[in-house]
Order: sequence, then C-alpha cells, then structure tokens
Amino acid sequence: MKNYFFLILVLVAASPTIAAEKPIVVVGSKTFTESYILAEILAQTIEDVGELKVQRRMGLGATGIIYESLKGGQIDIYPEYTGTISEVILKNSQLRSVEQINGALNSDHLRISESLGFSDSYALAMQKKVALEKSIVSLSDLKKYPDLRVGFTHEFIKRQDGYDALVKLYNLNFSNVKGMEHSLAYESLAERTLDLIEVYSTDAKISKYDLQTLKDDKKFFPQYLAVFVYRRDLATHFPKTWSAIQNLQGKINEEKMIELNAKVEIDSWSFERTAAYFLQKSTDQKSVAFDNFLKRTKEHLALVFISLIVAIIVGLPLGILAARFKFLAQGVLLLSGLMQTIPSLALLCFLIPIFGIGYVPAVVALFLYALLPIVRNTYLGLSTIDTRLIESAQTLGLTSFERLRLIELPIASPTILSGIKLSAVINVGTATLAAFIGAGGYGAIIVTGLALNNNQIILQGAIPSAILAIIVHVFFELIDRQFIPKGIRI
Repeated sequence: MKNYFFLILVLVAASPTIAAEKPIVVVGSKTFTESYILAEILAQTIEDVGELKVQRRMGLGATGIIYESLKGGQIDIYPEYTGTISEVILKNSQLRSVEQINGALNSDHLRISESLGFSDSYALAMQKKVALEKSIVSLSDLKKYPDLRVGFTHEFIKRQDGYDALVKLYNLNFSNVKGMEHSLAYESLAERTLDLIEVYSTDAKISKYDLQTLKDDKKFFPQYLAVFVYRRDLATHFPKTWSAIQNLQGKINEEKMIELNAKVEIDSWSFERTAAYFLQKSTDQKSVAFDNFLKRTKEHLALVFISLIVAIIVGLPLGILAARFKFLAQGVLLLSGLMQTIPSLALLCFLIPIFGIGYVPAVVALFLYALLPIVRNTYLGLSTIDTRLIESAQTLGLTSFERLRLIELPIASPTILSGIKLSAVINVGTATLAAFIGAGGYGAIIVTGLALNNNQIILQGAIPSAILAIIVHVFFELIDRQFIPKGIRI
C-alpha cells in the first residue's frame, strides 16, 4: 500500500511538469533575407499564441533540402513562393492557383496558405547608368549585348524556370556567366565587376544601388506569391495557432516587404527586431543577441565534442586492430581516409535522406571526418614501437592485453593524443558547415552574415569559432601532461 501511495505522490508531483511541456513546432527558412524575416515573423506569431514551443531551423540552403525536410517531418512550416513550388518542387508550370497547388501537394500531406499579400518575382537588373548608355529597357534588348558580364545565383542557373529557359525564350547568348551568392551579386554590380544580375522584386538593395529592373516583355517569369508551406496536421491539431497564422495572410504588401528587407540589409536590424517591428512588439535586443550567442555556443560545443567522443570510441579500436593485424591495416586506413575525400557539404547532403536535417546528420558527418587522424595516429603510434620492447614484455610473460595497456598505449600516447587533438581542432571549423542543414552552432551566425553580405555578423561567428579552436588546442595540451608518461614527454 505504501508503494502505491508513493507512486501516486510521484505522479502528482510530476504532473505540473508534464502538463507544462508544450508540443514543438519547427519553423524553417532558406538562406536569404526575406525568408529569414518571414520565418521569424511566423515564429514570433506562434510563440505569442502560447500553444506551441517553437524551434527555429533557419538558413536551410536550397529549395530541395528544405522541402524534403518538410516532407520528412524535420520541419513543420516555412515561407515559400507559388512559382517556386510549381516550377521547382512540383515541376508543373500549369499549377498557378493556391487550390491547384494544394491539390498537387495533398498526397504528401502538405498544404500552402493563402498569399501573405505580395509577389516576389524574379527580375534582371543592371545599373541605371549602364542601361541608359546601352539603351537597354527590356530583356529582349539584351540580345544585342552577348559580352555583358552576368552573375546569377546557382539555384537560378539550375532551375527549370531559370537561366536555360530564359536564354532560350529571349534568344540570348551570354559569353561570360558566373554563379554566385545572391548577396554578393549586388556588391559586384556596384564595383563594376558585373553588368547584369538577377534580383527579387522586393529586394531593398534595388533602390539602394540605384538599379534598373528590365521589363519582362515576353512574360517569362511566373507570379511568385509569398505563402507558407506547412504540414497538413498543423492546422487540424492546433486551431488556435493556425488561426493566428491565417491572420498574417494578406497583411504584407510589396511596399511593406521592401521596408522590412531594408531594415535588415540597410539599417542592420536583426531579424528578431524586424519581425517584432512588423508585429508591433518591443524587444530587448541585447538580451536576444546574448541568448542567441549562448545558444549557438552550446550547439557548437555539443557538435564538436559528442562527435569527437564517438570518433575516439570507434577510432581507437580500429587503429589498434590495424596495428595488430597487418592484413586489416590498408583496408581500415583506406576506409577512414575515403571519408576525408568527400566535400563537407556533399557529405551532409548525402546524410539527409538517412537522418533528416538537424543535429544527428551533423554529428554523424563530423564523426566520420574525425576518424582518420585518430585511426591513423593510433596505427602509427603502435606500429612504430621498437620490437625489442615487445619481445621483452613477452619474455616477462605479459599477456597481449597487458602489453597493450602497460607498454604499447603509454609509449604511443603522444602520437595518439596528437591525432585526437587534430580531430578536435578540425571539428571546430567543420562544425560551422552544419548550419546549412539546421544544426545551429556558430555556423548559423556565419550563414546569416553571408546571406546579408555583412562582414561584422560573419566575424561574430568566425571569431568565436577560432577562439574555441585555440581553447581546444590548449585543453589537449593540458591533457597531454596528464596522460603522457613524464619520461616519454621529456
């Protein structure tokens, strides 16, 4: 009876905590200013309702990555454009209306909201002075200037309603086309290293750099209405939250979106402050910035050290096996070395179909990159021990495990720890790339800075990462003093 009474007390005590746990909704965004702003407006709107706890997965890279994350359930909602959904995702340019798109998305249990109130279409732009000099008003006029230096985003070059279809319709034949990040294209145009770029119609920098957008006289670009793409059960399971999200529909016109983009790109406001301004809320910017930095620090430390610990647990035995059994050595070293040949971003993308986005694939990727230095240094440290020492140990009657523990590992410890230290330092830098799949860390700050072409924000992520690398190096120097026998250190 006492046991039952105790159990009831535990359940009663725990019930407020259980009740206080809110369901989680994951809000995503792509890696350009407008997407960040709309996603933050969405996140703050959901938080204000109080029904759900919001997790932010900002800066998720290309359309394919973020859409697959939505389908797979790693995120629940993100801002998108109807033209992108029909042309890039559904690959059916005939799907124009919200009803048509929702019908096509239904099989994936996804839907889109009504328009937020503006269309952000593609356009081509150049400096007004250059356009005036060359009498370029429309896209058809570009046919007379094949030598223009052109800079388009990689996504625009590859997408169906992008570069190839554009030049085919307008019979263009550019001889100098570069792929580059959207934010960098404006700077290149201002510095006269480019003559023509693609822009979004709500970009604040169009007026800042005094650009001329060219008339799409053959109506090539479809309408890109801003919407939210979401998992269907979000609206059915959380009606209060969905009602608040619906209140955003039709509330952001083109002028307002240009103003919000300008707050970030020209006035250097944070996304949080800009979203709060639109929602007519006040925020403590210093507190928000500090909390965000603290959060990114914790994420980065977790990425680096959890992946390192797993790499040590796996790498040390593999190195020992390679040293003990020579026929395994080349295979083990080749396999661990093979991982180093795969570009970091490519490896992260390969892991998305298996693990989704976020923390898990990032840790797996970092673990794979950390293996080689640990495995190789363990193998080298053990295989280069003087054989006379091994023979002496055998003569003394030590077992294989005793030789390893008492003689071989202590002698090889400088080389082994050097490999672990190298892996840790490499992980600190490589972990910044994890932001592209929503794993956070200092990379999330760097990606934001890249999206805004803001060196100050980039440094806010890069400098702590560099300092962390130095701290890690010093930490392992201290570890060396504790674990390497004094005689060997000398």
